[in-house]
Amino acid sequence: MLVLIVHPGAELYGADRVTLESAAGLASAGHDVVAVLPEQGPLAATLEARGVRVVVSPMFVLRKQLLKPRNWPKLISSAVGGLVASWRLISRYRPDAAYVSTVILPQWPMLLRLRRVPTITHVHEAEADSPWAMRAFLYSPQVWAHTVIANSGFTADLMRRSLPGLGRKTTVVLNPVPGPASPSPVRQELDGIRIGYVGRLSPRKGPDVIIGALAELRARGRSASLEIVGDVFRGYEWYAAELEAAIAAEGLTDAVTMHGYDADVWPHLAACDVMIVPSRTDESFGNTAVESILAGRPVIVSDLAGLREAVADYPTSRIVAPGDPGAVADAVQGLMEEWPDVVRHTPDAAAAAARRHSVDRYQRIITTTVESAAGATDSGFRENSRP
Repeated sequence: MLVLIVHPGAELYGADRVTLESAAGLASAGHDVVAVLPEQGPLAATLEARGVRVVVSPMFVLRKQLLKPRNWPKLISSAVGGLVASWRLISRYRPDAAYVSTVILPQWPMLLRLRRVPTITHVHEAEADSPWAMRAFLYSPQVWAHTVIANSGFTADLMRRSLPGLGRKTTVVLNPVPGPASPSPVRQELDGIRIGYVGRLSPRKGPDVIIGALAELRARGRSASLEIVGDVFRGYEWYAAELEAAIAAEGLTDAVTMHGYDADVWPHLAACDVMIVPSRTDESFGNTAVESILAGRPVIVSDLAGLREAVADYPTSRIVAPGDPGAVADAVQGLMEEWPDVVRHTPDAAAAAARRHSVDRYQRIITTTVESAAGATDSGFRENSRP
């Protein structure tokens, strides 16, 4: 069976890694998998190493910047060009089934449905604070899909509240989160706290909150340092400059290391004592929070539904008000004071996370879902009904 995987980026952040495991699972099950990306990047090479063919093709990706009136000409041009290129690509490969990742590829579910291709969409986005009309607009292309996968209960519930009709075709599949090959045990005793952040550098992700918390901890006389791993989206270079300015203004140049993007996060987590996920706005789920647990590190997350769902079952997690550096500092200090309990609980927490987010289990579920949508059976695949 030829399966088309469509994804809006080529990096290796949260949804990128989930798509990687979806494609790799289908390839390992013996299917011919073609991944369509809008650009080259680390995801492309990683997909190819897992037995997936990669095609770089123009496509319409609905970025928030395009919704601003001054960018409407670019939006229209990108939409028309993407529509034509995507239609031609479907004609070229004539897939038996398709898997479309994220809601920011709004044309693909419709095009695939019109071409009679069984289609599974995978939704990673959930922003409860957005107006209902905006949520309904973003989720509306999912009505063309045969099956919709939500990455969390929070995402599925928000989709149903936004467009009730989606409830009948939506199923929850928790993200696969592979752990480190050789977890490094947490330090038994602290001579200071080493804080870590992994993720995008953007205002909504909130790494500036950690810088404020670090300044607060040092003002309290605590020895603390910060490792930041991640980079900005194109167009957000101004935010990286603001972070560097804040670090200098707080006198933290000697205490903060900015590593930039690194696909291999595990050495960075191993070098830290506690990880922080300080998002200001809704997260559909918290992959980086789960990675922290898998690495045997306590994690502090913002009090947002998707992040609460990600860490709810682990005694080494703490939840704080979003955007509050003082609350983050208090949580870090609390963990330091409870460190013997943290050390005792981290192995069990890591084992529980490994079971809950097993990559093998996830790949089996996705493969079965795609095969079922395409009418696959043990004796063979459906007769192709391509136009």
